[in-house]
Amino acid sequence: MLSAKDKFKRLGQNISANRVSYLMMLPYLIFFVLFTIAPVVVSIVLSFTDYDMVQAPVFVGLENYFQIFLNDEYFIVSLKNTLIFAIILGPASYVICFLVAWLINDLKPLARAFVTALFYIPTIVGAAGWGVWRLIFSSDQYGLINGFLMKLGLVNEPIGWLTDEAYILPVLIVVSLWMSMGISFLTFIAGFQNVDKTLYEAGMMDGIKNRFQELWYITIPSMANQMIFGAVMQIVNCFAVGEVSAVLAGLPSTGYAGETIVTHIMDYGNLRFEFGYACAMGVVLVLMMQYSKKLATSLIGKMGH
Repeated sequence: MLSAKDKFKRLGQNISANRVSYLMMLPYLIFFVLFTIAPVVVSIVLSFTDYDMVQAPVFVGLENYFQIFLNDEYFIVSLKNTLIFAIILGPASYVICFLVAWLINDLKPLARAFVTALFYIPTIVGAAGWGVWRLIFSSDQYGLINGFLMKLGLVNEPIGWLTDEAYILPVLIVVSLWMSMGISFLTFIAGFQNVDKTLYEAGMMDGIKNRFQELWYITIPSMANQMIFGAVMQIVNCFAVGEVSAVLAGLPSTGYAGETIVTHIMDYGNLRFEFGYACAMGVVLVLMMQYSKKLATSLIGKMGH
C-alpha cells in the first residue's frame, strides 16, 4: 500500500505529465473551490459559533447542535417533514422516471424526443410554474380545484389547500414530484441508449424470456452508474425541498405544517440572522444527505445480482 508521500509524488508526476489537461481544468477547479468547497468549510466552522453578521463570531462549541435536537421543537417538525418528503418523493419520482424512460426507449427518435421534452419542461420552467400551482390550489373559490369541486357539489365551501395544516404537506409533495423528475429522467434516457444491444441477444441465448428479465439481469447492471447518479440527484432534490414550500405555503407555513429543514434554515439565516445556528442545521442536513446517498448506492449496487 502506498504511503501518503508516495501518493503525492505520483500525483505530482501525473500533473507534470498531463499539465496541459490540468491547465484547461484549472478555471473549473478554481470556481469549484471558491463556490463549493470554501462555503462548506466556512459553514462547518460557523456552526460552532454564535454569529449574526454584525458582531464577530463567538465560539460556543456544540451549543448550536444541542439546541437543534434538545430545545428546537420546530426543527423536529421540519426534520419529520423532510423525512416524509425523502421517503415518499424520492422513491416515487425515481421509479416514475426510470419506468417512463424504459417504456419510451424503443420509440422512434422524434417521439422519444417529444416525450423527453415533455418530462423535462418542469425543470426548465422552475419557479415560473409556481404561479400556476398557486392558481390550481388557491384556497378561495377562484382556485381551479375548489371551483371544480364546488361546481360538482362535492364541497360547500373552499378547501384551504395551502392554508390548512391537513393539506399543506400533501400539496407540496405533489408539486415537488412534478418538479423533481427532469435531470434523473434525462440520465436514465442516456443510460438506456448506451446499453450494448448485443447483450440482449446473448441474454436470449442464455434463457432470458421477457423484457422484465432483460431489465433486471441486463439493463440495470449495465447502467448502474446512471442509476446511482439519478438516485443521488433525487436524494438532493428531496432533502433540499424548501423554496417551493416558502413560495406556496409561506415562511413559516400555517402551524409549520410545510416546514422543512431548508425552510427552517432560511428562517434562521435570512430572517433572524442567526447564521451560526443556521449553519449547524445545514451541517446536519448534509450529513443526512451523505448517509442517504450511501444507503441508496448500496441498494442499487445489489440490484440485478
